[in-house]
Amino acid sequence: MQPTWRVAIGLALAAAVSLGMARFSYALLLPAMRSELGWSYLTGGAMNTANAAGYLGGALLMPRLLRRFDARAVLLAGGAASALLLSVHGGRLDEAALYVLRAATGAASAASFVAGGLLAARLAASDTALRPGLVLGLYYGGTGLGIIGSTLVVPPLDWRTAWLALGGLCALATAVTAWCTRTLDAAPTPGAARGSLRGYPLAFGLGGYLMFGLGYIGYMTFVITLLREQGLGEAARMGFYALLGAGVIASSWLWAGLLQRWRGGQTMALLNGLLALATLLPVLTPNVAWVFVSGALFGSVFLSVVASTTALVRHNLPPASWPAGITLFTIVFATGQIVGPVLVGWVSDGSGGLLRGFALSAALLAVGSLLALGQRASVPR
Repeated sequence: MQPTWRVAIGLALAAAVSLGMARFSYALLLPAMRSELGWSYLTGGAMNTANAAGYLGGALLMPRLLRRFDARAVLLAGGAASALLLSVHGGRLDEAALYVLRAATGAASAASFVAGGLLAARLAASDTALRPGLVLGLYYGGTGLGIIGSTLVVPPLDWRTAWLALGGLCALATAVTAWCTRTLDAAPTPGAARGSLRGYPLAFGLGGYLMFGLGYIGYMTFVITLLREQGLGEAARMGFYALLGAGVIASSWLWAGLLQRWRGGQTMALLNGLLALATLLPVLTPNVAWVFVSGALFGSVFLSVVASTTALVRHNLPPASWPAGITLFTIVFATGQIVGPVLVGWVSDGSGGLLRGFALSAALLAVGSLLALGQRASVPR
């Protein structure tokens, strides 16, 4: 295997851990946990809010950590911590302990995800046989591997044992990442925590990304619960989620050209609009075929919105500002995710149920599309 491909695959596995398993596996476990523990939609959403709050806390620390420590070491430490924390989720814990665990897992995920995004951006900028847009797409598309892995691991197990199995899978993926990235240059970035981004040139992109964080997380938190309520059997639900994960992997190739070609907010605007459509489909019809179209479309788009922010940073900021820029987008992402699950859960506990919550998510994504259209390319200073 060529070194560039090996490193790109290793980084993709880190994304599989930090988002695919540490965060998005929760959707598969939520129906059983909600049934056994007697949770409302609000409580179920609040668990993901705790995860996002921890993610935000971790992201706030990242510029300082990346200035002082090797980015690869931060990446691997975050993956190892995620593996350990997920393994503890299945203990006989009360709600307060689960909130703390979800928050701690979010902080570990941020360390891994931000460091991985920085390393992917550096790899994309190096003399490489892969297109820069494809390198970024492969990294973020790696989340789909985590979603598929979770789909294979969770269904045969009760939810407590499933958490332990997910922790073991994360540990294995992190070990492979360590091997694949062993030759990667990941030196600390002097001044990464001190760099000023006053008059930040990507304000509309940040606004569109905030709406994305608010909108997409409702779908990813509650979609399996919605499909269960609509009468889909377990095999169909797992097939749906596996298809969604396959779409995430395919997105690495689907949008690579646009990530490289468009320097402004056009890519983010297009992708947010497609996500709004995908989120509306289960609201408009419970027909199984259209539900699967929704999953395939959502999966093939949503992580590419994240990739589009790294592309915006790489296109419009000097390399010395990349850590601060990636971290700022990560903070905006986390802020949206803090509010989103609770907001959708609260709306869904009222009349209209989850369908009303999904309609709200679609509206937020549509607003994000409009905001991103206002983002213009800027010249790095």
